[in-house]
Amino acid sequence: MGAPALDAVRLPAPSTLSVLAAPSVSKTASVSTRAALVEEPKPYLYLTVGVLWLMSLIWFHPRLGALMGIAENWYGWLALGFFVVFVEIAWLYGIFNVCILAFAAVYRRQRRMFRGAQRLSGPEPAVAMLYTTCNDFMEDSVESCLQQSYGNFHIYLLDDSSEPMWKARVDAIAKRHPSQITVVRRPDRKGFKAGNLNHGLGEAGIEEPYFVLVDADEVLPRTFLRRLVPRIHGDRACGFIQANHRSNPGRDHPLGKAMGVGIDIHWRWYQPLRNHYGFVMLLGHGAIIRREAWEAVGGFPEIVSEDLGFSLRLREHGWRGFFAEDVICYEDFPETVRAFRVRHMKWTKGTSEFIHREFFNVLRSRRLTWAEKIDVLLPTLNLPLSMAWFLFLIDANLGLTLLFGEWRPMTLALGSFEVVVPTVGLAGAFSTIYSPDFMAITLLTLVAPVLCFVIEMWRTPLALARFLAKSTTVYAGLGPLSFVGVLSYLATRRATFFVTGERAEDMARSRPNSHPDRYSVRGFELFVGLSLIAAGLVFFQPASIGLGAAFALTPVLHRAEWTNPLIRGAVYVPLVLITLGVMLSAGSLVGLQTVFMGYGLHF
Repeated sequence: MGAPALDAVRLPAPSTLSVLAAPSVSKTASVSTRAALVEEPKPYLYLTVGVLWLMSLIWFHPRLGALMGIAENWYGWLALGFFVVFVEIAWLYGIFNVCILAFAAVYRRQRRMFRGAQRLSGPEPAVAMLYTTCNDFMEDSVESCLQQSYGNFHIYLLDDSSEPMWKARVDAIAKRHPSQITVVRRPDRKGFKAGNLNHGLGEAGIEEPYFVLVDADEVLPRTFLRRLVPRIHGDRACGFIQANHRSNPGRDHPLGKAMGVGIDIHWRWYQPLRNHYGFVMLLGHGAIIRREAWEAVGGFPEIVSEDLGFSLRLREHGWRGFFAEDVICYEDFPETVRAFRVRHMKWTKGTSEFIHREFFNVLRSRRLTWAEKIDVLLPTLNLPLSMAWFLFLIDANLGLTLLFGEWRPMTLALGSFEVVVPTVGLAGAFSTIYSPDFMAITLLTLVAPVLCFVIEMWRTPLALARFLAKSTTVYAGLGPLSFVGVLSYLATRRATFFVTGERAEDMARSRPNSHPDRYSVRGFELFVGLSLIAAGLVFFQPASIGLGAAFALTPVLHRAEWTNPLIRGAVYVPLVLITLGVMLSAGSLVGLQTVFMGYGLHF
């Protein structure tokens, strides 16, 4: 016999409730505003971002806007207009990243810690630990739940697995701990992860006043409950507490070892500030939630980005979240580039769905402050904007070159040996953007996203260089895939919850046309990469060749082993070429006007 399982007839989904309902007049409306833990966010961060961006527009836009005068037809006007608008948006994101680091540096010096209860004054309230799995079960994650140094909890394995092997593994661990673990299964996978959670908390009868979200690959610290339950229990204004995360050092796969440090650094710099200057988001795992809040908002919205949607619903009903910087869980970086790309496609389409459904609700909200609205939308729009970034690459490297380029032979001499290299410079009207100040803001936009890594790793320059090289290939190479994801959502208005760890053979019959496993998707990526390499060779643009190499490498990495000797060397090529291109762009200050000038990098 297997472990006990709860099955129930599915009731109407909570997501049928209106999205971001008006502020509740139920008992949640009386939540105390004199919170011991959560507080009203301060607007200083985004005031600084806005002022600096406005100053950059006042200073630079007249020169950029003047370029529109050289357009002689509608397509020239369109190419220049898109170039100008995108460059100015890129500055906004560059300034945003720099301000995050500046405010985070001050915050870290102040060493602010949480305000709230550290121990319970009465009996321990019951906690449900909801472990969600779908063909990706990991025993050590459940073991970390079993080992909690807290007395009153029960583990529910919400198993959406379709494969008998995974179901057997779930049942086996439940059978070993029958008094601590209950298996919950449902007859379908409607609503993705959100539907699984709503089924467990609703139809399956899980009734504890607090519940914890645990991902399949997540490892919790033993003190997770003992440290977080008193905080949320002692503050009625707190709807959830999101714990901190690091890359799991216990996983020994090469890709995770190479890229995991980036996850660690990003969590340290970007998340803690939200307690004081922005909107604390539920990140879908490693969090404790008040059941009363879940009931009041009608459950998790059954969309792919259910965590962000749920955070906004809580805020509309009077609760806030809190980010617990001092409680650290461990999560896995995907073991393969394929798994990484599958996850990225899920995030891209899920974020596109969120923007489509929630954008105007966020803007109209009377509960959210303007700083919270910006903190929700600015990072969230980054993924859908990847489609615009991809189009910008085509515009900057091909469109402007073909429409406004001039052939300018460059002679390279070494002693008596000379070679003439055909280069392309832009028309004379573009000379206004080849200046030290334009170069400075371009370089700022270019390096701002990686400054946190430079700050933390500058003492080990070789490790920093290796990490930046591999990150450039893995992340910058996602451009065409992001384009496919956004375009697919625009065409279908549907987002799919791809399971990161699900094997390609398991999905053979259920992959949508936009799935990274599709030959058509990888063929498109390869075509774009090779085309950009060819254009870079013709126009002598090393940075274009580097980005093209990243685009072409990514679909190859989808199937190739990260440890392959050829791959291990090839992943360094894109950053080397992009760096060479940026160095050449500095020649514009002395008359060598390269087309690319570093603009086409991810912001």
